[in-house]
Amino acid sequence: MTLLLGALTIGLILSLLAMGVFISFRIFEIPDITTDGSITLGASIAAILLVNGVNPFLATAAGAVGGALAGAVTGIIHTKFKINALLAGILVMTALYSVNLHVMGRSNVPLMQAKTLSSQAEDLSEAWVGGDTLSIFGWPVASTDAALLLMAFTAAAVTGFALYLFFRTHIGTAMRATGDNSQMVRALGANVEGYIILGLALSNGLVALSGALLAQYQGFADAQMGIGMIVWGLASVIIGEALTGARSLGLTIMGAIMGSILFRLLVAIALRWGLNPNDLKLITALFVFAALVLPGLIGKLKRRFQPAQPHA
Repeated sequence: MTLLLGALTIGLILSLLAMGVFISFRIFEIPDITTDGSITLGASIAAILLVNGVNPFLATAAGAVGGALAGAVTGIIHTKFKINALLAGILVMTALYSVNLHVMGRSNVPLMQAKTLSSQAEDLSEAWVGGDTLSIFGWPVASTDAALLLMAFTAAAVTGFALYLFFRTHIGTAMRATGDNSQMVRALGANVEGYIILGLALSNGLVALSGALLAQYQGFADAQMGIGMIVWGLASVIIGEALTGARSLGLTIMGAIMGSILFRLLVAIALRWGLNPNDLKLITALFVFAALVLPGLIGKLKRRFQPAQPHA
């Protein structure tokens, strides 16, 4: 049960990453590699502030702001300097590796002695429940694990609802329209470049927020923790779309959250069954490749074997 709760908690935390990737990949159709650097940036900023005694909420918010700034830089490089969006993300992601090392001062920052959101959730559970073991559907669960799961669920639910409300505002609708048809939006006199920069800033802000929460849950921030996270986000978005099967905004955001949880559960089960952890990134990449290719192949097969329509 502890393995299941841990997988659910990490899946909910990484659902913020999935929502960020959803913005860049699905709304603007930009595979933003900045993700790999901004999630570490959020963790690095939050970790170094927490070690120095800053309030956990302020430290977490600072991490999200740092990621938003990184995303804005990618957007500026892409729109103002007319550099390909993929290349712009690679440039910023590469630069962020050194930035993250400078922020932390070393490659790893432990948080075991720092006051974090996770430690506060554990303290609240001990104060309310007394540190006793809870019974959930007949399974014994440590109250601290349940408190961390509740914290992650609250963060994912609040962020998802806030994102849904934002995309129903005038600015959010304009951003979605920019992704659908930028030429039309430009013809209406809107600032297309500004919307792209804002969108990438929002995307990487959510990614960095996920990194800040993940570092506090794991108890450390590491310079290598962002490697391959863009693929993780893509996998979550693709799984979510398969689960919801709808294009409505609310279901798509909910699908990203569900996809992140399910993907993390699949990873946990695979590791429990003996998957070599060294193969995890390879399996993830192959899964995303299959998820991207299979729908097109299935469509071609259906059209090939569909009976020919009689001519009138």
